[in-house]
Amino acid sequence: MTKDSKSPSRVRVVDLETAGTGVMDVCEIGWQDVEQAEDGQWQIAEQRGALFVNPGRPISADTMAVHHILDDWVANAPYWRNIAGSVLRPGDEVLTLAAHRAAFEQRYCSPRFTGGAAWICTWKCAMRLWPELPRFSNQMLRYQRRPEGLVHELGLPAHRALPDAYVTAHHLRDMLNAVPMSQLLAWSSEPGLLPRVPSGPDRGRPWSALDDRALESLVRDRDESLRFSALTEIQRRHGQPGPAPETPRQGSFL
Repeated sequence: MTKDSKSPSRVRVVDLETAGTGVMDVCEIGWQDVEQAEDGQWQIAEQRGALFVNPGRPISADTMAVHHILDDWVANAPYWRNIAGSVLRPGDEVLTLAAHRAAFEQRYCSPRFTGGAAWICTWKCAMRLWPELPRFSNQMLRYQRRPEGLVHELGLPAHRALPDAYVTAHHLRDMLNAVPMSQLLAWSSEPGLLPRVPSGPDRGRPWSALDDRALESLVRDRDESLRFSALTEIQRRHGQPGPAPETPRQGSFL
């Protein structure tokens, strides 16, 4: 495998901690780059870092209990709108961004800040590459897979931006060395393909074990990944599109 000079030589993995759901409520960003070596293999790069961000609002006790970031730490930090671009658009070599459950980061890392960079979602790609695993959270993948070279202490504490980005980067490195980036981008552009039914009376069962009536019910679920997974099984089984899934008012898959 040789390096394609037209392809990005680095992917920037990012992770955000937030003080709320507003688009400027970021209170920390961490990043860890993954780079392509001359032999075409992907590896963890030296470029990593973290910055506190002033969310412009107090951080609630409930939120501090998750990431342990204090108001005093962010009081003199720059606002998200002033710092985002410098991290998300560091240079021509980084044309792709990545995150675990990237939809969350994309709520805050809008094209205004990313320059329209493509995104890889390592959660969606993990379910495609390692469907036999029982769970797919960032930390569960860490301990189920034990990626080579991951320094335990650098991945701690969990739920802080740089340690979480560092862990995600090891999953991404292994994904990039298994399949082309174009495949990861394609998977990331679709809803998640769940390996098994995640909830309800059929929880834990493979999609192939469900009857047609159960599948037709699930393609109208509120969660887009659940709908997509049920519809994919219908298409596999019958060789034609199943019932058109309805658009939900709000997604809810956890």
